[in-house]
Amino acid sequence: MTTKIAFIGAGSVVFTQGLLADLFAFDALRDVHIALHDIDADRLATAEGAARHIADHLGAGPRITAHAERRAALDGADFVVNIIQVGMRDATRTDFDVPARYGVRQTIGDTLGIGGIFRALRTFPVLKALGEDIGAVCPDAWLLNYTNPMAMNVQYLTQATGLTRVVGLCHSVYWTMRDLSALLSVPYEEITYRAAGVNHQAWVLRFEHEGQDLYPRLDALIAEDPQLRRRVRVDMYRRLGYYPTETSEHSAEYVPWYLHHTEEIERLRLPVGAYLGIVDENVAAYEKTRAALVDGAPLPVEGTMEYAPQIIHSITTGTPRTVYGNVPNHGLITNLPASGTVEVPCLVDASGVQPTRAGELPAQLAALNRTYLSMNDLVVRAALEDEPRHIRHAAMTDPATAAALPVEQIWSLCDDMVHAHGAALQPSLRAVLDT
Repeated sequence: MTTKIAFIGAGSVVFTQGLLADLFAFDALRDVHIALHDIDADRLATAEGAARHIADHLGAGPRITAHAERRAALDGADFVVNIIQVGMRDATRTDFDVPARYGVRQTIGDTLGIGGIFRALRTFPVLKALGEDIGAVCPDAWLLNYTNPMAMNVQYLTQATGLTRVVGLCHSVYWTMRDLSALLSVPYEEITYRAAGVNHQAWVLRFEHEGQDLYPRLDALIAEDPQLRRRVRVDMYRRLGYYPTETSEHSAEYVPWYLHHTEEIERLRLPVGAYLGIVDENVAAYEKTRAALVDGAPLPVEGTMEYAPQIIHSITTGTPRTVYGNVPNHGLITNLPASGTVEVPCLVDASGVQPTRAGELPAQLAALNRTYLSMNDLVVRAALEDEPRHIRHAAMTDPATAAALPVEQIWSLCDDMVHAHGAALQPSLRAVLDT
């Protein structure tokens, strides 16, 4: 029976292209059924054209279908790859522009902070509908989620829909280890590493080459290079003792120490508002792809080493491998809340995705992760309990927001954000509140 893979939000064309190139690189996946869905007809058509071009270029023979209606794409799917972005560029600009009027600085705005809170809240209604559709037409499918804020979305999906085959996927651990290996001139294929924590704030707990700890070599390199010390993640590593698995631009937003201080922004070269430029680049890349398809020009076909194609290959063929996944904690990291979403190594084979137990994190790392998960929990509770006050409680708990604003302004900012995002939020959360 042909494996069916549904792409939800396939109009994220550049990302879809990379995933498809990875899929078709596996001989066992060259004749799968790719079902593409997007609510934007133009983007859906572009995604379909790109998919057919990639298949032809790689000599694959998949069945490719495009669907304006989500359930049709999901019907009978074995795997669902979720890459939606609710509101697209306009909503992202709102996430930056409104907080900026209050003096709140953000770099990426997709995980924690005011941007992360409202990105989650406008995504939850779509996730709930997606989960209901999966339960109705493909209940045994694996839902592979790439949509941020990862940890909040996975927690909401599992608690609001009852789905159990949900794994959040992010490339931060993989690329961090690739970059560290290159920095130390050690082949990536020869290192041994283990990381655990939460998405965008996990930690490299083990980093070795031929049985030797590589952290002392990293320490020596940092001591010799003052430019390396001008990075947030290096600054955090020097103080906490373990290297964080996300970029400095991301990491700065999850703690109160950097973005509120102009001198720290300068010292650590933090690009405030950086994600707006990334969004514009993504739009430009989409337009370039669309134009190339219209003109019959060649498209780049490059693999991305993403986890979703590897998981699909392992489950369908029984090939064992290890990936990093975001899953409900349930005792995987013993000093973090059981209800939260954690990022840990996962074994994958024909029996599915099996998270491994990381045990207890070092106390200083768990302390930061607990703050992160407490904020996540309040956002999820706001939606599950129809409690708009929890939106404000989440913003009050968020480290970077609390460092920037007094509590009265935090509530006012939340009111303005609720008003700005309007109909994208579930009706019970649209209220403007007095204290």
